[in-house]
Amino acid sequence: MKEKRKARRLKDESEIAVTIVDDKKNSFKEKRFNSQSMNISVSGAKIKSSIPLPVNTFIMIKMKLKTLGKMINTLGKVKWTKGILENKSYEAGVEFVDIPDESIEYIQEYISRGVDRHDFTG
Repeated sequence: MKEKRKARRLKDESEIAVTIVDDKKNSFKEKRFNSQSMNISVSGAKIKSSIPLPVNTFIMIKMKLKTLGKMINTLGKVKWTKGILENKSYEAGVEFVDIPDESIEYIQEYISRGVDRHDFTG
C-alpha cells in the first residue's frame, strides 16, 4: 500500500488543548476540551478525544512539545475520524492549515530528537 503521508511522524502522547473553530453544521456541547496527541509531523497530527470531530471541522490546537519545552499553536482541519471503544473514544487525523514557521521549526527539532530515540513511525 502506498504511503499517503507528506512527512515522517513521531509517536507522541502529549496533552493538547483543542478549541473548535468551525461549528456551522454541528452543535457541539463542548467548544474547548483537552485531548491527547498520538503522533505528530510538520504537516499534522493524530489525536484522541472524547467527542467525534467531523471531517472538515476546523480546530485550534495548543500543544507543548515535551522534550523541547516549547508551545505550538496552530489551526488544523480534520481529515478523517473514527470511533474507538464503542464510540466513547475517537481518533482523528488533523492537517495543520496555518502553522507558523517557528512552530514548524520546533516540530522538526522535536521529531529529530525523537528519531534519535527511535520513536518514529512511517
